[in-house]
Amino acid sequence: MKREIIDASQLELEEKVVSIKRVTKVVKGGRNMRFTALVVVGDGKGHVGAGLGKATEIPEAIRKGKEDAIKKLITVKLDDVDSITHDVTGKHTGASVLLKKSPKGTGIIAGGPARNVCELAGIRNIRTKSLGSNNKQNVVLATIDALSQLKSPEEVARLRGKSVEEIVG
Repeated sequence: MKREIIDASQLELEEKVVSIKRVTKVVKGGRNMRFTALVVVGDGKGHVGAGLGKATEIPEAIRKGKEDAIKKLITVKLDDVDSITHDVTGKHTGASVLLKKSPKGTGIIAGGPARNVCELAGIRNIRTKSLGSNNKQNVVLATIDALSQLKSPEEVARLRGKSVEEIVG
């Protein structure tokens, strides 16, 4: 998977906090409470990323999560009806997410974590199915993995040495 560097300073990024977990570490003097925030950022025009932030206070964890997500932005290939270009499956540890291309008017049919990623990526018509683990962090990362595998019809035609009309049909 080749990653391209995206300059986030020119993008107007929105953020959504997918989950906040309280993590407790038991030490000699008592319990240490910390927070982990899973944050998804996107511009609604084909750029999306997810990051994890850990800190002793929730706002600080969210800020760190947003910074991490901006570092991991990917570009999503969309078609003319704001759907994905082809069906794809993404995996991350125990979670698999199936993304299916849909016609105009379908809307976003997706569960919570996958829905957040799709909305912030700018996808308007898609059907998704979460398979395997339903851990929010793994589902978000599996969805981003699937979106990063997408290829435009132009790319596929170039790789196969054919015209776009032959590929699309």
